[in-house]
Amino acid sequence: MGLVIIFALIVILAAFSTFRSLKSKNFLATFWSAATFLVFGWFVVMTLLHNGIPTGTH
Repeated sequence: MGLVIIFALIVILAAFSTFRSLKSKNFLATFWSAATFLVFGWFVVMTLLHNGIPTGTH
């Protein structure tokens, strides 16, 4: 579940970079950051729906 937390942080950073690259009209960066947001975000959402929120205890 630690991987899901790391991927969730990547999704947050990808969301910020998508808006920043749109603001600066850098469309190649917008494409890649939006693709990262969608792919990693889908993985995080589906993992949380299937396994639940990580508790930190094993």
